[in-house]
Amino acid sequence: MGDFLQFIVTGMTIGSIYAIVALGFVTIYSVTKVINLAQGEFVMLGGMLMFTFTAAGIPYWLSFLLTLIVVSLFGMLMESTVIRRAGGADPVSLIILTIGAAIFIRGVASMIWGKGSVRIDPFTSNQSFQFAGASISPQSIWIMLIMFFIVISLYILIERTILGKAFQACSVNPKAARLMGINPKKMSSLSFTLSAGLGALAGLAIAPIMFPSYDVGIMLGVKGFSAAILGGLGSAPGAVLGGIVIGLVEAFGAGYISSGLKDAIAFTFVLLILLIRPSGILGERSVGKGGL
Repeated sequence: MGDFLQFIVTGMTIGSIYAIVALGFVTIYSVTKVINLAQGEFVMLGGMLMFTFTAAGIPYWLSFLLTLIVVSLFGMLMESTVIRRAGGADPVSLIILTIGAAIFIRGVASMIWGKGSVRIDPFTSNQSFQFAGASISPQSIWIMLIMFFIVISLYILIERTILGKAFQACSVNPKAARLMGINPKKMSSLSFTLSAGLGALAGLAIAPIMFPSYDVGIMLGVKGFSAAILGGLGSAPGAVLGGIVIGLVEAFGAGYISSGLKDAIAFTFVLLILLIRPSGILGERSVGKGGL
């Protein structure tokens, strides 16, 4: 029973991380129909910038805030310099552009921070405690709380605010939204800014337990994207569901079969689900191009 509960806790923790990364994919895709494969690099930048700020002697929570701001601004810069200038490109070209941006960010990060990993202090004491035979670290609880906070915040933003209605209008029909006085380019910029902030928040949450390095964003980006398409690309609830499911499959696969096969087990599971339901569990039935 203790092992079973331990696998659930571990799966929920890493699943929450994947869910946050997946929500970043969904935020951009819902507004612009662009699949940003540089989302994992935002996660990496969150951890590495936090390390830089704290190493420079800036107080922990001020470094936390600065990291969120800097990475969010970086996302806005990426949208204005890479995506917007290629606004007339087809979806495949835009995906290739984001891959190129990810490689560029990773290369610059390796020159700045080197190849090694860095260590960051946890939010609070990281002394694990026992519950029904499972060991639970406070940072794991923080990660799950942050995921729930993001989900609730995004729901309020999208469903209860004028800005959220503008996001939805641009997602459904950018031309009609433009006629109603909504600027789709501004909404695109905001979606990249918000997505980069979500990535940074994920990076900050996981940094104390995963020790980030310049290339940590590769696998996190792949897992986050897998969670997004498993849940249904374009669906925020689907992204959360996909992330949690992949996290649990990975944790139980590592525990009951082999830790060396956990990634293969998770990806095989995703593939099997997509073979049965190509649009994902809660997702749209087609992937098209936005109207920026």
